[in-house]
Amino acid sequence: MMRVLHAENYRRMPWKNGGGETTEIAVSPEGATVDSFDWRLSMATVAQGGPFSTFAGIHRTLAVLDGDGLRLTVEGMGTTELTTGSAPLPFPGDAPTGAELIGGTVIDLNIMTRRGRMSHAMRRLDISGTVDIAVAASELLVFCQRGTCRLRADDKTAALGPLDTAHLDHAPQALRIETDATARIFLIELSPDARAR
Repeated sequence: MMRVLHAENYRRMPWKNGGGETTEIAVSPEGATVDSFDWRLSMATVAQGGPFSTFAGIHRTLAVLDGDGLRLTVEGMGTTELTTGSAPLPFPGDAPTGAELIGGTVIDLNIMTRRGRMSHAMRRLDISGTVDIAVAASELLVFCQRGTCRLRADDKTAALGPLDTAHLDHAPQALRIETDATARIFLIELSPDARAR
């Protein structure tokens, strides 16, 4: 099934550490809390530097959507500068992590998966025209940050506007993305964690 999640229906909630606000795009299982999800996709507004919430047993990947960027310091990984042009950064959610703003407020995109249950990979794509993408995952999330796009997978189609997301609960082997102008897309592939087998 391909389900479109519209930006106006996303759920807003405080950060786990109370330091800001997050917009929950999708979570599995549906209705899961921050302590019980298998995977969770969200956006956050970072208005000031400080420590990140700690998530035991979680692996996460962060991408900057808007703003000047972040300097992210993760214990065991050093400091990485993340901007809108950087590749999404994977890191352990239970490693002490702090962020420093490079300039003003930043909006980020964050995928988290629970180790032993699910694993993930996130990639950013700037698409103009038609692109066919090979998929090697059991589930797929397609987040349209800028522009609009049409998705075709098997016999299913969907149209996404800015900040809309498509959830394919049984990912196809191939996905076609069509745009009339350049669109920025984030593709998140989800699979059962091999360590759970």
